[in-house]
Amino acid sequence: MSTSVSVILLLAINLGLIWLLIAAPVGRRTLQVTRAFHAPPGRIAALVSPLGANADWHPSVLSSERLSLDHVRQTFSYPDRRGDPITRTLCVSEASDTEGIACETRVVEDSALDASFWRNYVERRFLRAVPGGTALTVEQTDRYRGVAFLLFRYIQLRREMKALDLWLATGKGEVRGVLEHPLMQAGLAVLSTLLLWPFFGLNPQGLLLSSLLTVAIVLHEFGHMAAYRAFGHQRVRMIFVPLLGGIAVGGRPYNSHFEVAVCALMGAGMSAFLVPPLIALNDASGPATGAMLLVFLLIVGAFNLLNLLPMHRFDGGQVLRQVFSTRFGLLAASFLVTLAILWVGWRIGLPVRLLMAGLAVFTVLSLLGAGGVKPRRALDPMTAPQRLLAGFGLYAAVALHAFAIIYACDRLFG
Repeated sequence: MSTSVSVILLLAINLGLIWLLIAAPVGRRTLQVTRAFHAPPGRIAALVSPLGANADWHPSVLSSERLSLDHVRQTFSYPDRRGDPITRTLCVSEASDTEGIACETRVVEDSALDASFWRNYVERRFLRAVPGGTALTVEQTDRYRGVAFLLFRYIQLRREMKALDLWLATGKGEVRGVLEHPLMQAGLAVLSTLLLWPFFGLNPQGLLLSSLLTVAIVLHEFGHMAAYRAFGHQRVRMIFVPLLGGIAVGGRPYNSHFEVAVCALMGAGMSAFLVPPLIALNDASGPATGAMLLVFLLIVGAFNLLNLLPMHRFDGGQVLRQVFSTRFGLLAASFLVTLAILWVGWRIGLPVRLLMAGLAVFTVLSLLGAGGVKPRRALDPMTAPQRLLAGFGLYAAVALHAFAIIYACDRLFG
């Protein structure tokens, strides 16, 4: 398989995964999880129903206050954009018969999210007596676009069941997720490297290229995580997705448009800081070491420059949407960034047809939609100095990574 075919195939797989995770029209779906517990139905009902006497058993629920016959306000340990605990008002209807106990819950108000987020959401919990205890079935119904959030909710349901089992046994319901554990993430990074290996050739050189790409991905996500920390996020983590790359997750919702822009920009920004030292190190190294540094410089530059494309789902598009408040300004800035990236491709000798095909693919990708989680209150606006800082930061990152690609290609293939 030629290098160009491998790159095109890898890009096609990544685009397909992105579409499946965040844009596929999944529609209305119901998740269902069932588990048996060694406790009578009445005791379980007091724990799992928001109207129950012990509804605040879970570590993430700070309090559960009954407002009326069928309304409850719950306060969670998760912080909102200001760092305060998130509160939700729930409407709960309960029913019981000879078959067991059931309750249905809808979200009426959320201190962090707009009401539209919960429009299609409904949760049902069923309890029935079984030999030795109680069987609990939880159903969550909602409308989804992409399978990522669907998978997230399924994992959260499984964790809640495990936490409830632990609480009944020990009085402590804290369950740490295996997925976020550093060893698990290291294993996923290794798996991603091995899955990328065939695209670069099943030989030592191909393994080196896939390893360097994994390092570039990790550095990129570290940049996002550093930005989250700088804006006061207490819990920051990275989730590695084999083949697709990594996802940096902050500890709370965004508070301002400037925060969104900086956190998106710093993925490529951290790697941009490395470009001058890597070039200087290459100039001072021997041929063998210099060749590996040039390859790494090329991979870092190409990966981050693609992420700076002004597409909705990419970092570049995130930054530009915060900086430019008018449609004309956004279109003009997007055109300039796209033109600069296309020029880099032409400068290093990529065929014009390949560049046009790539532009068409990424244009289609940009049409996946601008949907997202809408906050309850509008984000704090950007000031004029903040717009200048974020805008020039984006163009500086584009320029540095463009120079990295041209510098490496001229010395590797010139």
